[in-house]
Amino acid sequence: MKRILGIGNALVDVITFLKDDSLLKELSLPKGSMQLVDALVSEKIGLLTSKLNRHLASGGSAANTIHGLAKLGVETGFIGAVGTDKMGDFFQEDMKKAGIATFMLKSRQPTGLAISLVSHDGERTFATYLGAATDIISKELNSSVFLKYDHLHLEGYLVQDHNLITTAVRLAKSHNMTVSLDLASYNVVEANLEFLHDLVSRYIDIVFANEQEARSFTSLEDPVDALRQIASICRTSIVKTGGKGSWIMHDGALYRAGIIDVRCIDTTGAGDLYATGFIYGIIKGFKPDLCGETGALLAGKVIEEPGAKISPAGWDYIYEILDKEFLEGPEG
Repeated sequence: MKRILGIGNALVDVITFLKDDSLLKELSLPKGSMQLVDALVSEKIGLLTSKLNRHLASGGSAANTIHGLAKLGVETGFIGAVGTDKMGDFFQEDMKKAGIATFMLKSRQPTGLAISLVSHDGERTFATYLGAATDIISKELNSSVFLKYDHLHLEGYLVQDHNLITTAVRLAKSHNMTVSLDLASYNVVEANLEFLHDLVSRYIDIVFANEQEARSFTSLEDPVDALRQIASICRTSIVKTGGKGSWIMHDGALYRAGIIDVRCIDTTGAGDLYATGFIYGIIKGFKPDLCGETGALLAGKVIEEPGAKISPAGWDYIYEILDKEFLEGPEG
């Protein structure tokens, strides 16, 4: 079975359920976006939400995807940076419990926090204090770590460090690894558009995007048109369209994947777990539409719960569905 390595921001998620969206306006946080904030703003948000329903979980986009793959029995590794504090210990222990090999750099900065503000409709808005997560230094990426893996998964939030992301993909390609990129947030795409176009066309095999991210990447309103344009510069492109499912283009062929019927509580982690399911499908030799349906299965289960982790009962349901419906003669 292929082995998957992830690189991303090692963050602890602070999942907070809003009474309404007025706080987003007060904090000038566009609904559905990811905004980077400094330590003072992060502390202010923490104070303003201290009386709301909150809980903690290890997080970060790529870390969530890798965690999900480990729960599916895939051999995985993760590169990130944390502080020498309780939050950093919490993050590492959670990853190790899932069986993930961690290659963590230690920073003098506090471990990063991703404050996820969840609206009543399940949409989440992130105010992220990166802290120690920014201390993944390109020169400290170890080539021998990449040698142990077959595929590299990257989160779009890292593209703001152009040198780091370029070094990582070059190392991956030097070891004949395939590479996937989750675009992560439309405002990150807009701020790094030229770099992203060059990165995808030269190094990326699989691109994951939602409708907003695809629109920002291509300037095209229609998700299928955007999908086709992204696919013109990489082998596989995926555009997720929420409750309408997802569109996939692989080797010039168009595919459609549906969703499962769920009761949405919190969309945090939906895209990350979709990527988990899709990559797992590739590992198992599924056709692209079945990869998308596997992604939809995991995304559907994670949004039924608060946070970006699926509960043991949720995983039991996933294992049962995979065994009964997907793993009986998967098609290549």
